[in-house]
Amino acid sequence: MPHFTYNGHSCYYEELGEGKPLLMLHGNTASSVMFTELIGRYSDAYKVILIDFLGHGRSDRLDRFPTDLWYDEAMQVIEFLRQKGYQDVDLLGCSGGALVAINVALEAPELVDHVLADSFEGEVPLKAYTDVIVADREASKKNEDSRMFYWYMQGDDWEPVVDNDTAAIVEHERTVGAFYHKPLSELRAKILLTGSEEDEFTQLVGKDFFAKTYGEMIRKIGHGEYHLFPHGGHPAMLSNQDAFVEISLPFFRS
Repeated sequence: MPHFTYNGHSCYYEELGEGKPLLMLHGNTASSVMFTELIGRYSDAYKVILIDFLGHGRSDRLDRFPTDLWYDEAMQVIEFLRQKGYQDVDLLGCSGGALVAINVALEAPELVDHVLADSFEGEVPLKAYTDVIVADREASKKNEDSRMFYWYMQGDDWEPVVDNDTAAIVEHERTVGAFYHKPLSELRAKILLTGSEEDEFTQLVGKDFFAKTYGEMIRKIGHGEYHLFPHGGHPAMLSNQDAFVEISLPFFRS
């Protein structure tokens, strides 16, 4: 299995198809396995690249996750792209992976062409979510469907991965409190934001969360657009697969 090295650790990656690089970035407690059903929708036209962030999937495990988790994961992506010599890459990030994608575009604009960021919190943590995440994650570890998801993403040692992720999210909200190190006005990549109005996480604060949050982000960036699906859960790209592919392909070709 192919791996690249980041800070002395081994990170798994996989490449499928030929053409312009399209790098898919997974969300928290997930791995690149989450894109299994989508790969074939893009690999006919793109070189689809999958990676597992450190501590996840088939990458090296960590004793603890970095507090500034999504920034550190962006540094992993940048290191991978530079080691491989890739430029003008399209990024498709889901949930936490969307935060990573935006960070990559801000920190290494010369490497990125398009960013499609799906189902994420915006610029700062959603306090209504972080306030209950410890209890919710403990409950999820007792839920058979959640346990199966964690196992499918991580393997038999899924529980420390979930616990590390929970601890990082809580500590990030307490000590860092912002997802990006640079202002959004510096983002140069073409950008599309997507989400579902029925997303179970944003229901904590209201159905219009994405419209308000994404609208403000686009205003600060100075270009781009967002698209909201009226139905479907978290993430929108999986709960609205056909419609998501229909809007994402023209965007990546733009």
